[in-house]
Amino acid sequence: MISLIQIISTWTIPVLIAFIPLYASLRKVPVYESFIDGAKDGFQTAISIIPHLVGMMTAISMFRASGAMDAIIGLARPLFESFGIPGDVLPLALLRPITGAGSLAFVTDLIKEQGPDSFVARIASTIQGSTDTTLYVLTVYFGAIGIRNSRYALKVGLFSDFIGFFAAVAACWLLFGLV
Repeated sequence: MISLIQIISTWTIPVLIAFIPLYASLRKVPVYESFIDGAKDGFQTAISIIPHLVGMMTAISMFRASGAMDAIIGLARPLFESFGIPGDVLPLALLRPITGAGSLAFVTDLIKEQGPDSFVARIASTIQGSTDTTLYVLTVYFGAIGIRNSRYALKVGLFSDFIGFFAAVAACWLLFGLV
């Protein structure tokens, strides 16, 4: 089963990269011109979201520097470990909805410390792939198109991250064995 997953994960991106322009060509879509138009729109979008990004980065820095994240993790660690969830992956549950780069750096450090084939590294990698940067997405995309009331999207996004976290742990238990 693991070899099938490795084959699928190896070939998915190259097949998609080849398929999309071929499909567009078959449908007579001008691929290059469409790409250039999209790149121009992307540049304008990047400029308009800078204030939202600065605000989000400031909030993240305050959350981490205040020690609030460490306090929350310290309280939750015994409960999660009693259910067989390694305490080392708990910071990822808080970081991932906030920042993609920060969570990736955390996973990289976990892999260096625990080894790439360790159970903790596998869980962390799976969490990284099965959750999203919800607050970043809401800040950037909603800010780009001017949506100010995002409370339902925030609830659904954070709930999805919560489910993604536990689904990742369950998938690792099934694929790589129980702790």
